[in-house]
Amino acid sequence: MPTRVPPYPIFDADNHLYETEEAFTKHLPEQFKGAIRYVQIDGRTKIAIRGQISEYIPNPTFEVVARPGAQEDFFRLGNPEGKSYREIIGKPMRSISAFREPKSRLELMNEQGIERTLMFPTLASLIEERMRDDPELTHVVIHALNEWLYETWKFNYEDRIFTTPVITLPIVEKAIEELEWVVERGARAILIRPAPVPGYGGSRSFGLPEFDPFWERVVHHNILVGLHSSDSGYNRYTQDWEGQTREYLPFQPDAFRMIGQWRPIQDTVAALVCHGALSRFPDLKIAVVENGASWVAPLLSELKDVYKKYPQQFLENPVEVVRRNIHVSPFWEEDMAKLGELLGIERVLFGSDFPHPEGLGDPVSYVDVLENLSDEDKAKIMGGNLARLIDA
Repeated sequence: MPTRVPPYPIFDADNHLYETEEAFTKHLPEQFKGAIRYVQIDGRTKIAIRGQISEYIPNPTFEVVARPGAQEDFFRLGNPEGKSYREIIGKPMRSISAFREPKSRLELMNEQGIERTLMFPTLASLIEERMRDDPELTHVVIHALNEWLYETWKFNYEDRIFTTPVITLPIVEKAIEELEWVVERGARAILIRPAPVPGYGGSRSFGLPEFDPFWERVVHHNILVGLHSSDSGYNRYTQDWEGQTREYLPFQPDAFRMIGQWRPIQDTVAALVCHGALSRFPDLKIAVVENGASWVAPLLSELKDVYKKYPQQFLENPVEVVRRNIHVSPFWEEDMAKLGELLGIERVLFGSDFPHPEGLGDPVSYVDVLENLSDEDKAKIMGGNLARLIDA
């Protein structure tokens, strides 16, 4: 049960579902069936992408998962004893139906005191990077996932659960087709990977004019764009320093990688600003989710400095562009008041990351870290700001 029920509607910007094994395979066309497979390795089920076993998610079936909020003490107090990840998260639990389908999830939300939520997939974050050299296949697999999402969760379940279909961007025309497909089925928000877009001629920024036809349709449909943490492919850059080649494994600590772990989202937002997309489409609504907020101040400082020296490089003041278009769901242990000063309190979104272990076991307890804010600002962060973005 929630620690309390605040006197305002709660709209969580970061909930997750756990995919079933058929999520990527059920709707794959026959000629692509081998692209995603589940295989047995030493008695454990693993996912294989184009024949390569992935350890990105150690248990990709999600039959057994870490307890929601298992890492709260880790993020609150640190890890002075140097415990391993397994020691920190403790004993796992069997996955429950509320993690797998919307009817049970809605019942759980009622118990938690949550009125509405954005619902992000979990395993989907590994797909695009592992198919980056095959744009056609990427679009096919992402569409198959979206078909399963719609079949299982819908994109708008009783105006309370807004599942975020994935839009992959390598082929702009296909991205537009996918956008139209999900909007026709009720999508109010979409999920885009914060990373350079791979293609046949190399990677490029989705802030470039090449992608304007896509962004025009997003604005036309008044869709919220979620930039959620993912495998953005930056592992290849850290490997240049570490002299080795290995898969990006988000749950295995690596001190060097962790120093720059928010670089992908900082670069993504910078690209949208510097390459002009947010100025050409000032009504584009961007929500940065599960990327924290530590990158915001450095980015604004750098943009301010570059703009002072080279204003001709921008269509308008880049700092004001960020403050107009970018909304951020910070981690609960970060300074909300400071972020509100940087962006405006109207740009701060509550996100619990439930039911992931690094999130909150009791989502509404997020309000505890807002104790120094006014009731009006609490109401905005805990639901009012996201409601404005979704309901507008």
